[in-house]
Amino acid sequence: MTTTVLIVDDSKLARIVAGKTITALQPDWQRVEASSADEALTLVAERRIDVVLLDFNMPGKNGLELAGELRVLHPTLPIALITANVQDEIIARARALNATFVSKPLTEEGLRGFLSGAALRLRAEAK
Repeated sequence: MTTTVLIVDDSKLARIVAGKTITALQPDWQRVEASSADEALTLVAERRIDVVLLDFNMPGKNGLELAGELRVLHPTLPIALITANVQDEIIARARALNATFVSKPLTEEGLRGFLSGAALRLRAEAK
């Protein structure tokens, strides 16, 4: 079964960087993109999403608000909050939602641990 990663960021460039990073680390995973929280929620309702990468700063709902809504819909969904806004409060709120905090600029090293953990969780759930 193919693993599908949803990349949510209002910046096209940030989505491209995230996509390339995911491809380098998990080349078999399929990527879908959304430029807003509303678009992301529509995609999650329409198809199976296995892993989510969320930007924090977006117009409308921010990444933490979206993570909260996704957590209600999918309690075990691996979620990473990706932002250059490195503040203790944001990190604590991400952790309270059981989301992984990953700082920008996004690198393979920065994303490796989250994607490895997500892959392990998905394999365990598939058994």
